[in-house]
Amino acid sequence: MKQQIKIVLTGAESTGKSTLSEKLASHFEGRWIPELARDYVQKIDHHYTYEDVETIARQQIEEEKNITSPNQLIFFDTWLIITKVWFDFVFGKHPVWLHEAIRNSDIDMFLLCDIDMPWIPDPLRENGGKNRIKLHEIYQSELKAYGFNYIVIKGEGEERMKNAIDVVNRFIVKNISYEDCC
Repeated sequence: MKQQIKIVLTGAESTGKSTLSEKLASHFEGRWIPELARDYVQKIDHHYTYEDVETIARQQIEEEKNITSPNQLIFFDTWLIITKVWFDFVFGKHPVWLHEAIRNSDIDMFLLCDIDMPWIPDPLRENGGKNRIKLHEIYQSELKAYGFNYIVIKGEGEERMKNAIDVVNRFIVKNISYEDCC
């Protein structure tokens, strides 16, 4: 196994990314990188702006650069793909540097959380219903367009966790290539 294996959980709102990423890190005794955007947006005293989202993207890049733990699985609760989609969906554009940052990343695998779970509203969630379906399709299209290794994780609760563990085991623990795994 290479020294660091980076796995990103991505997908539309309310698909269990935070819970799943934290539980996977615990299960595999890896490192969990929590979502930056939610914490950032909760702390500002205004509706987020383009500049706020750009700050979040730069913080995500810095956080990934500063990971120095060897021989460790690292699970990210969201990442730059979500931020790019957020820029495009809300503002109709994204910073020119963001595409290059995504393209040059060394993420090993993405777990795209399916929308087969109920959407649960909260004060920061904006996109239930048809937007949730559309965003799921956009995330999948972005992952394909960048040529990233990804698999869709389905199921609710413990079934979702079991499915994710099985994928990670096949991909990482048994040292199987992505093509043989997924």
